[in-house]
Amino acid sequence: MQFRLILIRLHAGSDKITLSIMITLKQLRYFDALARHHHFGKAARACAVTQPALSMQIHELEASLEITLVERRPSEVRLTREGREVARRGAVILSEAHDLMDCGRHTASVLNGSLRLGIIPSLAPYLLPRVLPILEREYPDLDLRLRETLTETLVDELVRGDLDVVLMALPAGHADVECEPLFNDRFLLATKSTPDLDERCRVAPEDVAADKLMLLEEGHCLRDQALTYCSPLGMGHFSNFGATSLTTVMQMVAAGYGVTLLPEICTDVEVRDERIALLRFTEPQPARTIGLAWRKTSPRKHDFEALAHLIVEAEKHHGTRPRRQRSR
Repeated sequence: MQFRLILIRLHAGSDKITLSIMITLKQLRYFDALARHHHFGKAARACAVTQPALSMQIHELEASLEITLVERRPSEVRLTREGREVARRGAVILSEAHDLMDCGRHTASVLNGSLRLGIIPSLAPYLLPRVLPILEREYPDLDLRLRETLTETLVDELVRGDLDVVLMALPAGHADVECEPLFNDRFLLATKSTPDLDERCRVAPEDVAADKLMLLEEGHCLRDQALTYCSPLGMGHFSNFGATSLTTVMQMVAAGYGVTLLPEICTDVEVRDERIALLRFTEPQPARTIGLAWRKTSPRKHDFEALAHLIVEAEKHHGTRPRRQRSR
């Protein structure tokens, strides 16, 4: 982007107005990267520039603002108090500048050009194979760029303007984000199959042994949702086991080391082992709400609504097929 921010400076005791171009979006973008990485080399790599080029732009930004933004140390960079405030305000400016560009690029038609979609790991492997072929067929001019990581990181990147929209478990928990619920994804209890286990039976939350409940490691929204459902029922001493993927958790379940709460959307992929049984919970069954989240200031709401409709239809169509699960 070649936009420049124009500041008007009024000299005390004079009616003269000095108009000068002082700050560029490039400088703010480089400083934003430095504020996130706290390291000149890492920030330069994130911006795909050399370290001297990034350092020069930071120096020029400091000169324009006439303040010191960073404390330069041998092994790290720390923002000054003024630097933290500039980083906060700069992130807002960068986000709004991106929305301004979107306003011009994407008003002519729906879902064309670039779209940066973030998605949580407990959805990506299961929902994307259903959605992407339809999206490619219906919107061939769309340049979709995917980013899979944890919820907190996705929301931060969304608000900062690094992502356009996020597919996640709601709520997003941020005042600047607008959400559109798409569908509910029920939780099932995955346990080791035994000859005397009747999979038609419903299980109550209090029937689950807390020390046998295996969860993903901290930072995964599935862990938080399971704890939210189970903690009020007195299940306070959970298993110390923590994994980075559902596949690992399910292998542990198949081997008889414990049980887990499995989202229904994952069953086709994760339950291929005959040693695993799936049981439904008693009413009200626990579930998470899957939805899209985007910045309230984004001008591309019509794109996100079209994407939401496509995802809902893809999930409805898939729901008519037999599932791998064997629960009632």
